[in-house]
Amino acid sequence: MILFVKLFRESAIFAWGSIVANKLRTMLTLLGITFGIFAIISVFSIVDGLERQIRGSIASLGDNVIYVQRFPWEFSSDFAWWRYINRPVARMQEADELMRRTQLLEAAVFVASTGAPIEAGNRSINRVSVLIATHDFDKVRSFDLDQGRYFSPVESSAGRNVAVLGYEVAKGLFNETQPIGRNVRLFGRQVEVIGVFEQEGENPVGLSFDNFVLVPASYVNTFRNLSSERYNPEIWIKGRAGFSNDEVAEDVRGALRSIRRIKPTADDNFALNQPSLLTKQFDSLFAIVKLAGWIIGGFSILVGGFGIANIMFVSVKERTTLIGIQKALGAKKYFILFQFLFEAVILSVLGGSVGLLFVFIITWLASKGFNIDLLIDLRNILLGLNVSIIIGLVSGFMPAWSAAQLDPVEAIRANT
Repeated sequence: MILFVKLFRESAIFAWGSIVANKLRTMLTLLGITFGIFAIISVFSIVDGLERQIRGSIASLGDNVIYVQRFPWEFSSDFAWWRYINRPVARMQEADELMRRTQLLEAAVFVASTGAPIEAGNRSINRVSVLIATHDFDKVRSFDLDQGRYFSPVESSAGRNVAVLGYEVAKGLFNETQPIGRNVRLFGRQVEVIGVFEQEGENPVGLSFDNFVLVPASYVNTFRNLSSERYNPEIWIKGRAGFSNDEVAEDVRGALRSIRRIKPTADDNFALNQPSLLTKQFDSLFAIVKLAGWIIGGFSILVGGFGIANIMFVSVKERTTLIGIQKALGAKKYFILFQFLFEAVILSVLGGSVGLLFVFIITWLASKGFNIDLLIDLRNILLGLNVSIIIGLVSGFMPAWSAAQLDPVEAIRANT
């Protein structure tokens, strides 16, 4: 152990001496390692940040929720949309029928959506997203309320004119005024505000309630046809605890085929979509982006590796006499080998550390200046250091091996 510490110390001194003696050469050589580590780790940090944000958004959809819709969630370029365009849309009665005919469901919620202007006094918003849902909506989509309450069962079933406003909608209409108990004008009708959603922030994949208004489906259904395609009707389903999504999906598929009277030989005229489908799609995308990061950074690291090998061959040539003296005094081959290997690793890690420093600066500036959730975590730091160590070992092995094989007498005579 003491021997390795001495080796490391001596190698660090020689490496630093090489840097001081040949500043420009060393800087240009290590630039490849620096840029390579910067490219790889910056790509990984950006992808990890996006992945955290997107996975959080997907999680907001509910990992145990199934969506009955016309179109399947597919993102391929050859998506055959014409096969699904004539499918029937979901109806409110089907959600009730599913609850009656299946045993594995905790909730089956009819959900429709549209855009509409909303007014309160002399303030108005030209267009807000209106979410129209049956009562058990709070069972399939978790949320918190900043003020007020959710619909009561009586309000939902009786079709009361009540609404829960998104945080930004309430702020835009009432500013600092208490909105609970006040009336807004929606669909040209007076609606009482009974609650305000807690602020959720931007959500690129899931459903953020900040700019939404939630109203009971039974209320809107009294003056609008919610089975129309213009309202994008769907059924959101949550299974009982203890049952997998696949089990619930099969139960729903059988019941819905029966409700729609689909012949045994006919295909489904509906899609059962799950958030896990989105996760798989994004997993493939992230894998491609990370591979691109490895390829881009790999070329730079390869160039840097050759540069380090060149530095080490020059270092061996410059110190040939010293190597001969060390061997004449009894230094073993492995001592010389490790001495130069450590020096190569130190040089490579130094270049990689500068690359990691640049990544840290860029991610910090992006997080502060553009409000982007980027973070260089410990896993990426260790990855950058490990890659640097491996490149140092690979690049330095041949020069170190050639130094270890030198004949002590010939080595002493080399520069005389």
